[in-house]
Amino acid sequence: MTMHLTDLDEAVSLLLKRIPGTLRIAAPLGIGKPHRLLNALYQRIEQEPARRLEIYTALSLDPPSAAPGLERRFLGPFASRHFGEDFPRLRYVEALKRDALPANITVEEFYMQSGALLHSSQAQRRYTSLNYTEAPAGVAQRGANAILQKVAREPDPPHGRAARLSMSCNTDTTQDTVDAIRALGLPRPFLVAEIDPLLPWIDGTAAVEESYFDLVITPPGPYPKLFAMPRQPVGDTDYAIGLYASTLVRDGGTLQIGIGALSDALSHALTLRHTDNEKYREILHALDPELTHHPAVIASGGMAPFTIGLYGCSEMLNEGFKRLVEAGVIRRKVVDDEALMERLANGSANLGDQARLQRDGEYLHGAFYLGSPAFYDWLRNLPDDQRRAIGMRRISEINQLYGGHESLERLQRVGSRFFNTCMMATALGDAVSDGLEDGRIVSGVGGQYNFVAMAHALDDARSVLMFRSQRGEGDAAESSVRWNYGHTTIPRHLRDIFVNEYGIADLLGQTDEDCVIAMAAISDARFQQPLLDQAKASRKIDKDFAAEPEWSRNTPQRLRDALAPFRSDGTLPDYPLGSDFTEVEQRLAKALGWLKAQTGTLPKKVSTIFRAVVGPVRADEEAQQRMGLARTSGLAQRIESRLLAYALRQVDVLAVERRRG
Repeated sequence: MTMHLTDLDEAVSLLLKRIPGTLRIAAPLGIGKPHRLLNALYQRIEQEPARRLEIYTALSLDPPSAAPGLERRFLGPFASRHFGEDFPRLRYVEALKRDALPANITVEEFYMQSGALLHSSQAQRRYTSLNYTEAPAGVAQRGANAILQKVAREPDPPHGRAARLSMSCNTDTTQDTVDAIRALGLPRPFLVAEIDPLLPWIDGTAAVEESYFDLVITPPGPYPKLFAMPRQPVGDTDYAIGLYASTLVRDGGTLQIGIGALSDALSHALTLRHTDNEKYREILHALDPELTHHPAVIASGGMAPFTIGLYGCSEMLNEGFKRLVEAGVIRRKVVDDEALMERLANGSANLGDQARLQRDGEYLHGAFYLGSPAFYDWLRNLPDDQRRAIGMRRISEINQLYGGHESLERLQRVGSRFFNTCMMATALGDAVSDGLEDGRIVSGVGGQYNFVAMAHALDDARSVLMFRSQRGEGDAAESSVRWNYGHTTIPRHLRDIFVNEYGIADLLGQTDEDCVIAMAAISDARFQQPLLDQAKASRKIDKDFAAEPEWSRNTPQRLRDALAPFRSDGTLPDYPLGSDFTEVEQRLAKALGWLKAQTGTLPKKVSTIFRAVVGPVRADEEAQQRMGLARTSGLAQRIESRLLAYALRQVDVLAVERRRG
């Protein structure tokens, strides 16, 4: 019998009563965590050192904290508005950041918020390296005895039927974890659902009967906002990468993308390809006049609009998929009927099959979702036909072929393109995506290996790893194409396609010599010769090999010049998928970014402050007002005000120069 409560403390008391001894709690990644319930549990166990609490989870999201000064003046008001004053920060995350978890509480994560816990000894020691599909089995092996999850309640159930619950944002691991626990012969975990009225209702395989859970909590309002990722600006480098990557997608295929500026750029490029093909080709020609003849584009992609459309199948649904659905790029439907999919594949489908496909088919499958407030509103307010076309699935279905439906999934996932990001790549095809060579983890492998492996297992599929060609700026810049690195996420025997702002390197099935040459060809011109010298010393290329003359074009300035007309005319806007910042905040973000780059070293910092303080600078009243510097008191505030005005002026000057070419 499912129990119902409204009080979180009562729920914690019940949980402690039902589970004597150590509590081994599993919680979904991302926004599926019931923050308030987890905080109430943490606070209770913190006060009872005789009880032990072990938490198994991933991606424990925490709003950003700003350093004192201009950063805090900018971020403070934005964070209050965007996340809400009452957003319940996870107590265990706050403790992890200080290495202050009590001795009776441990937290294991298989994926971390990127870069957030690099300096936490407790988090780094308890990181578990798992592919996403292996996470449920890993939790089962630890004997999880409770799963705590946020859910949505069905808004308008048919008359006479009880409302169901939807796992909504996190259909990914709960059911797989329960099955894995049972497979080990362990007792079924105590399943707790916390209702959140702000969570969008998703039907289909995301929905379960209320009786699936042992305890359903409906806490009283007000309800905190869902954690929302602020949409980031997309720069020249990001756009070039997204544009090159978009030429590798084949009409009628399948699309997987990640999150971040590179994925936003890719989504915008695919939208341009479909909705303004002439302008799209004009931009590509400016980047590389020979791109239409690139072997990878010819063999694996294209530049034409989408006649058939794409089927989206990705572990995470995000802003990019929203845009692609709205633009009509994502529209190829699939059904969980192998015979029908076979008839579609061989051209023998009849009118009845086509009618059923349009009625029952889905064009977008995901395992979890994460995005902006606008993205959540989109999910909440979808028309019924679009809502029925989006299905949330188990991670074992999305991220692999071997979950029991391989032949069906092969028919659905034709022409798959798996786009993911990495931090660095080696000249021989290794990818560094989630960690540093000293062993610390930046994020986690997540589903990246799953998708790379699937690309090799599927016919006509490609794995595309996107990365920026350099790390750092100015004198601190270094190439992201390394000869070797002390950490590897994807080994070189799984090498496929790499894309950065200077082009496409197709390494699939190539010799080591071919790989070195292809990677050098898309390296920044400043770093090409040292890479080639190392390759010669390692006997991987001929000692007489010389860089091709056209490789010298791989410079940030040439890239800026190529894209400048399209940045100026609005074809490539700063925020292609919309912005969570006001217009004033967008200007401030640029200025603060410029200022950060100009104060990265002590000499540069002193020089910048000197120029800001002694030179004539006209204040931007609106920006100063937003930053709380309209009236200043004391030397520190006056310097901040001058620095801000100086940075805004410099950004304006750069923008004018850019428009002039």
